[in-house]
Order: sequence, then C-alpha cells, then structure tokens
Amino acid sequence: MRNYLVLTLITCCLLSNCTPKESITNVLISKEDAIEFKIDSILSKMTLEEKIGQTAQRGKSSRVKELPVELKEAVKKGEIGSFLNIMNKDDAKELQRIAMEESPNKIPLIFARDVIHGFKTIFPIPLGQAASFDPNLVQKGARISAIEASTYGIRWTFAPMLDISRDPRWGRIAESAGEDQYLTSIMGEAYIKGFQGDDLSSSTSIAACAKHFVGYGAAEGGRDYNTANINEFSLHNTYLKPFKKAVETNVATLMTGFNDLNGVPVSGNKYLLTEVLRNQWGFDGFVVSDWNSIIEMVPHGFAEDEAAAAGKAANAMLDMEMTSTSYQDNMKNLIEERKFSENQLDEMVRNILRIKFKLGLFDKPYFEPESDVLYAKEHLEAAKEAAKKSMVLLKNKNQILPLSTKKSLAIIGPLADAPHDQLGTWTFDGEKARTITPLTSFKEDGEHPILYSKGLSYSRDKSNKRFNDAIKIAKNSDIIVFFGGEEAILSGEAHSRANLNLPGKQESLISELHKTGKPIVLVLMAGRPITLGNIIDKVDAVLFAWHPGTMGGPAILDILTGKASPSGRLPITWPKEVGQIPIYYNHKNTGRPTIPEEFVQIDSIPIGAWQSSLGNTSHYLDLGYLPQYPFGYGLTYSSFEYCDVKILSNEINENGPIIVSAKITNTGNVIAEEVVQLYFRDMVGSITRPVKELLRFKKIELEPGASKIVDFVFSKDDISFYGLDKKWVVEPGKFKLWVGKHALDQTHELEFVIE
Repeated sequence: MRNYLVLTLITCCLLSNCTPKESITNVLISKEDAIEFKIDSILSKMTLEEKIGQTAQRGKSSRVKELPVELKEAVKKGEIGSFLNIMNKDDAKELQRIAMEESPNKIPLIFARDVIHGFKTIFPIPLGQAASFDPNLVQKGARISAIEASTYGIRWTFAPMLDISRDPRWGRIAESAGEDQYLTSIMGEAYIKGFQGDDLSSSTSIAACAKHFVGYGAAEGGRDYNTANINEFSLHNTYLKPFKKAVETNVATLMTGFNDLNGVPVSGNKYLLTEVLRNQWGFDGFVVSDWNSIIEMVPHGFAEDEAAAAGKAANAMLDMEMTSTSYQDNMKNLIEERKFSENQLDEMVRNILRIKFKLGLFDKPYFEPESDVLYAKEHLEAAKEAAKKSMVLLKNKNQILPLSTKKSLAIIGPLADAPHDQLGTWTFDGEKARTITPLTSFKEDGEHPILYSKGLSYSRDKSNKRFNDAIKIAKNSDIIVFFGGEEAILSGEAHSRANLNLPGKQESLISELHKTGKPIVLVLMAGRPITLGNIIDKVDAVLFAWHPGTMGGPAILDILTGKASPSGRLPITWPKEVGQIPIYYNHKNTGRPTIPEEFVQIDSIPIGAWQSSLGNTSHYLDLGYLPQYPFGYGLTYSSFEYCDVKILSNEINENGPIIVSAKITNTGNVIAEEVVQLYFRDMVGSITRPVKELLRFKKIELEPGASKIVDFVFSKDDISFYGLDKKWVVEPGKFKLWVGKHALDQTHELEFVIE
C-alpha cells in the first residue's frame, strides 16, 4: 500500500483575480511521488559539477587528524555525495553542517561504514550466522548493529554480502551465507530488514547494500579479485537469486564487485546493471562501486584509461564511485564528447537523491551522539544467543560432550584467550577489551577445575617451545579442551588460502596431546571450514564455533557444559582435503554418477592390476566421492526421529500450494533444536538440473519425548528454473522430495508428477 500525503499547492495565477483563499488547493499525492517532485526541483537547480559531485564517495585517512581544508571546500561546493569511514563524530557533524548550510542546494551527505556483523557489539561472522538457520536471529543482530552504528551518524552499511561461495579457499567466504542460493536469499532478506528497520527514515535505520553484484564468490581457484566464469543458466538459477530477493526486500543500494564475469568486469557490465537490475527487476535505489573497482577496469584490460573506464561504468548505470575519482575527472568531458549524456547523469543523481530522501536526511540530517546504547545488556545477550545458535557440533565420540562437572580440564590452544581474533574478519569497530573469551568464561564459571597453557603463541606459530607445558597440564587433567583455528586476519578480503589445514604447528601439538591418552575436545574458531584429515581421528569431539564475536566465550561455555544444546548446521559442504574443491551439495549429475557399491579406493587396487576404469564413475581414487561433512549437517545432544513424511496436496497440477508434512519427535533426554530440511530434485529438464536443492527449512525446539508436525508449503514457481528460451519455466515430469537432517540424508523420499 502506498503512503499518501496532502500536498498544498499554490495555484493562483498572477493574471487572475483569485483571492489567496481560492489559490490554495489540497492535493492527495503519494509519498513516493512527493519525493520524485522534490528530486525534480533539486535537479533543476544543480550545475553539472554538482551533479557529478553526488556520484562521488570520499573518505579521510585515519592518519590525518584534522579535516583537510580541500575536503571541506569540496563539500561546500556540493562536489561530494557521500563519505565512508568518518569515525570522528565532530568531523561528521561538521561535514554535514557545511553540506546543509553552505553548499548550493543543501543536499545532505550519507556517512557509510562496513558494519558487517556488528558495530561495537560483534556477532558471529556471517557464515556462522547462516549456520544458525535462524533468520529471526540474524534480523535481530542486524537491527542491533544499526542501532549502535547510527549513534555515530552512520546511515549506510556495505552489507549483506550475497555472493554464493563454494570454495572455502576464498577468504571472503567468511562474509557470505555459504553455498546455497535459497539459504543466502533468506539470510540476506533478514539482514536487510534488520539494518533498514520498518521505516528507513528512522534515525536508527541504516541503508543496506547487497554485494557484490555479481559472481565475486566464484573467483577462480578461490583467489580474491580473480576471474569468474559462470554460464548463463547458472548465473540466473544460482548466483542472481539472492540479489533478486534483496531487491524484492527493498534493499536501498547494491555494490558491484572487483571481478570480471565472463570477460566483462561487473562494474562496467551493462547487461547486469541496466538490463537485469533496472529493466527486469525495477530496482530504484543506487549502485556503488567497490573500492576503486571502476579504475581497476584498466588493469583488467577492459578500458584503455580511466576516462574510458568512467564511460563504461556510467553507461552501465553505476551511480556512485567509491574513493577513486574517474567520474569527477572525466565525466564532464565524456558529456561534452557525447560519450555519455547529462540525461543519463540525471538518472544516476535521481537514484542517489531518492535514497537520501528515503533515509530522511533532508529533514533530519544531523545525529545525536550517544554511547549508552553501545554494548547494552540486551545487545550482549543477543550476541551470546547468536553465537550459541551458530555453533556446529561435528563430532561427539562416546558423547564426551557435554562436559561433566566432575572432570578437570586442560584448556590449551592459541585461541582460548585471544579476544581480538575471536571477533573475526571485518570488525573495524569491535574492541577486544570488551570481548569475553572462553578462558575467562571457564574461570568465572568455576564449575570445572582448570589448568591453562597456550601451547602456541598464535595460530600460525611454528615453535614448539611451549609444547612441554601444554603436555604437562594435559597429563594432570581429565579432558583436554583445545582451542584452535585461524586468527581473524587469515580470513576475509585478500586472505585466500591454498592449504586449509590448521596453520602453524597446531596439528603437531594436537598429535602430541593425543599421545597422553586423554580425550580431546577440539573447539575451532575460523572463518572457513578447516581440513581435518590429519587429526580427525585424534580428537574425540569437534565443535565449530566460527569466529563467534564479543560474547563467544560465554556461548562456548554454555554449549560445552550442556547449558544449551548445539543447534547450528553447516551452510557449506566441508571438504576432506583441498583437492575436492569446488565441492557443494547442489551439483549436477554426470552421465556416470558415483555408485557407492562400485567405488574402488586407491589402497584397494591390486599391484599390477589390469588397466581399467575402476567403476567408471565420477570420484577421486584417494578421497572418494563424499565430503567430510555435508551441507546442513550438525549434531545435538539429543536425537530426533522423522516419521509420517507425506505430501498433503491433492492437486499437484493446479496453481495452489504444495504441502509436505513430517512428524518430528525428540527421542533424546534433553531439550534441543532440530533444523528440518526439505530438498527437491527436478528429475529431467531441458537443461540438466542439480541432484538436490534446498527448498525450505524450519528450526524447531522440542522437549524430550515431544513431537511436532512440521509443514512445508511451496508453489510451482519455487521449483521453476531459467531455461533454454531465457524464461522461467516448470516443465512437466517427475520430481523427488526429501525431508531430512542434511543434504545427504535420503531416508525419507517422496515423489510427485507435474503433467
């Protein structure tokens, strides 16, 4: 429903003899139309230089204490539209004052910041939050982040990242929601609603930015900034879906990536930015480049110089340039040379001004600096809850977890007391002094006798000089709790890894601790899956805590001691070794899919064997065909039984909903949450279809012995695909459904036919 305003218009003409009373007319006009009317009015007064200025986003170096005079002067002339990374509140207020009081058209600035998974109160990394399979929790965390960030005048964040990420070597997988387009879409929607709130003009709302449009997560070899080659069908059926959902959720802005896609850098890709985003999807916000990504089209070999790069980006309708100055330096000439038009520039400026109006910046450009909302009690409680629900229990041999209070613990490892690294990647404003670590939490809890030794100074430490101390306390304790993984700096932008084993000498230390004969609980903190092949048999339990944020310590304590049952599920397939990558559950079949009964492992091949194809199927001789852990996998401290799985719909071929039902029972002894997952497969298509796709999921909590009927509702549109004729279709044929605990769970299979 559109919002309407009463607009009072002065209709009296100077040539008429109407009275003032007669000249006033009340006109009912939509809020959206009122904004467009105001934009037209502003545009009509702007010079070409001022229009170009709105497309410029600038920042200030943290090394520079005072606001540069030239920066103030540029704002005064109306030649800057946005700032990023202005974290001095007085500087932000002064720049906004100049814009509102001294610039020609009094256009407010937008102040932006990377508020990725928290501002001061830091939540788990986005990949960890995706593991919660709980969009309400994600939305709440984003709302808290917006509330805190807006106290610094920040009204725009460069999140959520919606790149489909199927390669854990890529450092930025930590910022993603993993490999699945449906889960990423749902989590993206939650972030956007949380950041932007119910009303974007609210002083605590910040504009979200869906990034990186598009294909950045498919970088070759998992190397950041690298080429992405994605065929047209995969582009539409997989990589574009979360962005389309973001646009449908009214995301305010989008950001292009650094990558080229199929030979065309996305910052100059007219098909994506104009045809798909604007014409097909009707996006009316604005698009910002990533840092310098416009001028990086020159080294890409797509533009001969910065002027050409500016022309390609502008003609593709990329509205705002982050940090680089190719628009400022070249756009006037491009217009004079008729390589770009002022009408096109007007549309770019319209898009930017529209968001400024929606943010309410014209009415309330200033902010009131507050600090008491930072680290508010309810914020910390929410961060703890998010950390608990994101953690994934991968292994629990002999139910060693939860820890018995009668057992003494040897707390060992470089991440047991590492407050900075616990926060994870891309946390510019998090403060390690406010971080509560696992060591601190266990000490404060006091329920277990503990001894502590780092064993290694940091995650990459290659020295074994601390080993003896760690081994000594291990021998004097009942259970070893080893906190390992990656420092925060080892994941994130430009931090790709070719080897995904535990860094430094962590594996060596675990091997030495294993020799003591004491059981080992491995708690991993990392921004990506870690290959565990060398040590998985030497540890009794594995809890993946991701980088859990400010309240990671208390959350880990609650999980390890059984105050809460783990409920996280993997949002990405976990490889055995790097050689399996890319590995993801929703892959295509081959003409010779793996037949488990015919698989031949490398050590089973007889010496001097006759040359054969060993089963004639798609697999690795040494690693086989299965991952270490599948997508959607995770253990709890309870057990769940699935029964009465059935399709309730009577008329599959009608346009009404399709309903799948299952009865879930907690057959264990503790209250726990289960993530019930519905997958489907289109068995035959005009293009090949994935072997399985996540269609729906529900997270439920059950008391011991309790049951719940879970219904999944979907329509034929939800199982459509982008086909050969470049349209979305549902083709007649057979479909399979599975209700299960993870992507490889085939226990409960259903079929239906669309004629």
